[in-house]
Amino acid sequence: MPTPEEAIDPDLPPLASTGVPGLDTILHGGLPREEMHLVQGEAGTGKTTLALQFLLAGVQLGEATLYITLAQSAKHLERIARSHGWSLAGVTVHEVSPGTVADRIAARQTILPTAEAELGELFQELGALVARIRPRRAVIDSISILRLLAGSSQRYHREVVTLRQLLFEQECTVMALADRPAETAHGTLPEVDFHPLSGCVIHLDQETRAYGDVRRHLRVVKATGLPHSGGYHDYKIRTGHMDVYPRLDSYTRPEYSDYRPIASGIESLDAALGGGLEQGTACLVVGPSGVGKSTMATLFVDAAARRGHHTAVFLFDERPETYKVRSKAFGIDLEAHATSGRLTMRQLDPGQIAPGEFAQQVRALVDARHTQVVVIDSITGYFNAMGSSDVLIAQLHELLTYLSRSGVLTILAGAQEGLMSIGSQPGVDISYLSDTIVVLHYFETEGKLRRCCVAVKKRHGKHDSSIRELFLDRGGIRLGEPLRQYRDLLLTGARPTGPHEVDGEVDGDT
Repeated sequence: MPTPEEAIDPDLPPLASTGVPGLDTILHGGLPREEMHLVQGEAGTGKTTLALQFLLAGVQLGEATLYITLAQSAKHLERIARSHGWSLAGVTVHEVSPGTVADRIAARQTILPTAEAELGELFQELGALVARIRPRRAVIDSISILRLLAGSSQRYHREVVTLRQLLFEQECTVMALADRPAETAHGTLPEVDFHPLSGCVIHLDQETRAYGDVRRHLRVVKATGLPHSGGYHDYKIRTGHMDVYPRLDSYTRPEYSDYRPIASGIESLDAALGGGLEQGTACLVVGPSGVGKSTMATLFVDAAARRGHHTAVFLFDERPETYKVRSKAFGIDLEAHATSGRLTMRQLDPGQIAPGEFAQQVRALVDARHTQVVVIDSITGYFNAMGSSDVLIAQLHELLTYLSRSGVLTILAGAQEGLMSIGSQPGVDISYLSDTIVVLHYFETEGKLRRCCVAVKKRHGKHDSSIRELFLDRGGIRLGEPLRQYRDLLLTGARPTGPHEVDGEVDGDT
């Protein structure tokens, strides 16, 4: 009788779940059964954690499982399991000590080369073990040790094929671990020799940063004859589980074309925006610190929540408590929306969050709660948290495409130095990703600092490009009349209109 993961797609071979939902998504269901698969990576990338989750998934299905360890002791393996809060009950752990085997063989023979006799007896021992346990899932940790025992690539290849056949006769799915990445192998490392024998090859990688947690990436190097999501995917190792964050594959979702408007509830602002902001679009609100970007974004969160829709605010720069208190000062009660479940507000740790992890957090809310408004505050904080990367814009583009195709209104708040540049990282310009751009700015007049607002771009529908004064006070938020008495408000600073200028143009009679 097929297990649940085997019934995902009738056109695929029977599949065994890896025990990691995100990795199963990347592999379109899991690892093909009754094949040998390779997981390779440097120390600390999580190979053992993945292997244990693979076996424990089999235990939950009532399958016999076997962990053959040559690289570490059984006690060390149990310690790793306890650190995750796991019990290895149901997993047969067989510790092989190559040194002990070699000593035993050397004591009773002097004709055969030690390495060859050692490997032969080792495989006899493993064969007897497999025949007794009859596992449906097995892990070999690690094939790098087997390669050292073989002495030659030819003998190594022959013995591994023999072991694979022995396991396949028991209808076993095998995950082999390798200690070093193949990208630096130059065709000589054991996992390179192992690639032709593997149905799937999964590469685990990690990179350190100047500040914050290590970044880990996963890539399916090979999946013979099987659909899978290529390229790198972020993952994290946490207590109790490995989390893999598949890329969103935004363009597999159907287009969203309703573009229903969401009004802010502020008549003057909605009039300037041509009725509000549309679902399925992205709006960039830019301006210097304290000018009102977050408050303007919160208007649309409040409006959607009042209509009974779910909304989400992701904070990179501010604590939720501060955000709620500040919003309440302008008559927006976010606490009530959070209590009712219509608002999810999360503060993100810049030193811990990874781009893929953030994208999956957003996706989970959109898919599960049918979220209609998402605020990222601020996009500057997003860039700083994710780090300087040549793929950062592409990752953000994928996220915005996913949200747009899901019918979500996305509002990005960003501090600016120039009119369209976000933050201080050179070359970071996301204006082309936005359907609407609203610019907030300060101007000085009569010894006072005042605010102004203008919609400079809107792809869907008409908008008013007049620059209007923005008022934020205890009475709420509103826009004033067009500031026709000033010129160069957003460019070089406010200047009064001259006596011979009409609506900002020079009178032709002078």
